[in-house]
Amino acid sequence: MCSTFLKLSCLLLLALCPVQLSAAGLRAGVAHADITPQVPLPMYGYMDRPQRATGTLDPLEARVLVLEAGDEKLALITLDLGRDFGPASMAKLEEAIRRSTGIQHFFITASHTHSGPNILDEYPSGATPAWETEALDKIARAAAEANAHLENVRLGVGRGRVYIGYNRRVVHADGTVTMLWTNPGRQPTAPLDPTVTVLRLDRADGSPLAVLINYACHPVIFGADHLEYSSDFVGVMRKTVEDGFGGKPMAFFIQGADGDINPYDATTPMNQGAVVKRDGTGSALGREALRVAEHVRTEPATEPRLQVVEDNLQVPVRWDARKFREVLLQAYGPRVFEDHAELVNHDPPPRALPMKLTTVLLNRRIALVGVPGEPFVNFQINFRDRCPAPYAIFAGYTNGYYDYIPTIQAATEGGYGAGDSNTYVAPGTGERMVNLALTRLYEMLGRLTDTPEDLKK
Repeated sequence: MCSTFLKLSCLLLLALCPVQLSAAGLRAGVAHADITPQVPLPMYGYMDRPQRATGTLDPLEARVLVLEAGDEKLALITLDLGRDFGPASMAKLEEAIRRSTGIQHFFITASHTHSGPNILDEYPSGATPAWETEALDKIARAAAEANAHLENVRLGVGRGRVYIGYNRRVVHADGTVTMLWTNPGRQPTAPLDPTVTVLRLDRADGSPLAVLINYACHPVIFGADHLEYSSDFVGVMRKTVEDGFGGKPMAFFIQGADGDINPYDATTPMNQGAVVKRDGTGSALGREALRVAEHVRTEPATEPRLQVVEDNLQVPVRWDARKFREVLLQAYGPRVFEDHAELVNHDPPPRALPMKLTTVLLNRRIALVGVPGEPFVNFQINFRDRCPAPYAIFAGYTNGYYDYIPTIQAATEGGYGAGDSNTYVAPGTGERMVNLALTRLYEMLGRLTDTPEDLKK
């Protein structure tokens, strides 16, 4: 009888072992929500577009990927919007998701489409617009759905190259800057980063669950005369990838450091084939992302690990705050109280701004850094070149929005995004963030410690 009992016990342990080992791996779940406003709202991105939206060309979506390794959970949320919903709304969203799912960490990033609704940090009425409240509720439900369907996944990463854009700041030999707002003739400019980084997550049976695509380029094929909600080239890119896999995975776009990067056919007038240009740009990026994804070899993690550090920084305002407020009011009038609320709605004006830097290390191989604004492309190149992890993903518009983040060199040269009123963080902010993210990664990897080496035993 004892022998029979031992045999049964051994069989039971053998049966349970695969489940225990599987449960200890990396798990993921996905979901999405349509967050397109159902009302005509002021649109984002162009000062010379006073009209409200007249309809929808293609839906605006929020896509959610929940990752779990051990006791750690991260919600990566991509938004088809010009920016996130502002500090107060984002805090409420994170708290709602945290309560319903137990997710501790958030990487919420916008594509920066200029064909979405305008979003303000602070609304004159003090009340959040109804469409925004509805969108936040949908995103929270999508996060709960993704969390409820976590499954074991295999992970792989690859890189490709595609040229769909150019650097819109042309720096001349004498140091002056000219803005090249559209470039249909494909005039070469620099710096530029054609790198497409693709992260693929497969289910245990080998079928793709999610494909993440990181690339740096403003979604501004449509110009100020376009009055319909649209994800611009991003939606076309995602569909190209999904269709290539028979509709099995959910594709995510993670916008890179696109602060000075436009697509070649930027701001194409609607009567000059803007939709066709949009489709061509999205398809080109999508085909390269698909090619890379198809060749990615996914593997189960031998030691799954999810590490996240969130640094809350106080970043000095670049300009004299009072003078800046005065000239903003002179230049733009009362609307500046909405568009630059964080700077002009306070007396005295703030001398520093609260900016969050988010650094993630997945399986000790894949680094993600999220910056709350529009960083110039050199930051992305520099971060990847110096990153101690084999793969690096650099994201703008993440966990906050504080407009342009130029390099120190660009700040001395000036031009749009480098020396105008849309640039109000101090020079050196981007360099500081890249250096801090790299420091955090070295700490996560155990290559920087809190004990002097000559005192270690």
